[in-house]
Amino acid sequence: MIVVTGGAGFIGSQIISGLNKLGRENVLVVDDLSDGKKFENLKVNKIADYIDKTDFRRLIEKRDQLCDKIELIFHQGACSTTTEWDGQYMMDNNYTYSKELLHFAQEKSVPFFYASSAAVYGINTQFSEAPENESPINVYGYSKLLFDNYVRAMLPNIKSQVVGLRYFNVFGPGEAHKKSMASVAYHFNNQLKETGELKLFEGSDGYADGEQLRDFIYVADVVDVNLWLMDKPDVTGIFNVGTGKSNSFNAVANAVINWHGKGKINYIAFPETLKDSYQSFTEANIDKLRSAGYQQKFTSLEESVHSYLDFLNSN
Repeated sequence: MIVVTGGAGFIGSQIISGLNKLGRENVLVVDDLSDGKKFENLKVNKIADYIDKTDFRRLIEKRDQLCDKIELIFHQGACSTTTEWDGQYMMDNNYTYSKELLHFAQEKSVPFFYASSAAVYGINTQFSEAPENESPINVYGYSKLLFDNYVRAMLPNIKSQVVGLRYFNVFGPGEAHKKSMASVAYHFNNQLKETGELKLFEGSDGYADGEQLRDFIYVADVVDVNLWLMDKPDVTGIFNVGTGKSNSFNAVANAVINWHGKGKINYIAFPETLKDSYQSFTEANIDKLRSAGYQQKFTSLEESVHSYLDFLNSN
C-alpha cells in the first residue's frame, strides 16, 4: 500500500492521479478534512482508503498491523500557509509529524519522499542546496529547513531511500481550496473574469512594476519528479524542484490575458507588511537533480498557464 499524506491537498491529490495513471490504486490517503471542500480533490481519484491524520499518527506510534502493509510514503501533508505565525502548530505539523514518519519509514525500510520548500532560502539570491544559501524569513520556511537538517544528519546512516524535494512556485489543478495561498495564475484568472483587471504589485527591491521574478513550475512536472523516484532506489538526498528558469509576474499575467484574449494589468501599491519578508526573486538551481539522473524537460510557463486555464475554465 502506498501512503500519500496530504492526499486531499494540492500536490498530494495530483500525485495520486499520477499513481492511478500507472495503474496504482492501492493508495491510503492521510489528511485532515476539517476543510470539507478538499473532498473535491479526492473524488476524482481512485484510492483504497482514507484515514484522518490524527488517527494515522496514533497508528504509526503503536506500530499497528496496518503499518506492515505500507510499501512507500509520499509525505505531502503540512501547513503550507506562509503567513501562519502559530509556531507551535507549525512545528508540530511540519517538523514533529515528519520526524515520526521518517523514523517509521527507516524502521520498516520503506522509501520516504517528502515535500520541502524553496521557502528555506528566504531572500537569498543563490538557490543551490547548500547551508550557506538557507535563511528562512518565516516560521513555515524554518520548519521545513529544520526537518531538512534533521534528514541531513541521518543520511550517512539511513537504511532505506529518503528524498526531500524543495518545491518552488507550484501551480495547477487542485489548488482552489488554498484560497489566498493559491497561485497567482489562479487569482489572475479569477480577477480577469470578475473585473477584467489583473492586480500586480508595483516595483520593489529594485524590480520594475510586476517584474519581480519567481520560478513557476507546473504541478504535472512536480508529480513527474515524484513518480520518477519510485524507480530510482539509489537516489537519496535533498533536491530543488523548479524549472531552473525564473519568470516575471507580468509574464504570468500576460499569459492569462493571451488565453482570454482580453484584460489589462493594474499595478497596486506594494504592501508595507511584506517589505523585508518577500521573495522578489527565486530560481531553482537544478544541477543536483539533473546529476541524479532526472532529464525530463519542464513545461514552459506559457504552455503551463494555458493548460491550467483550459482546466479552470472548463470546470
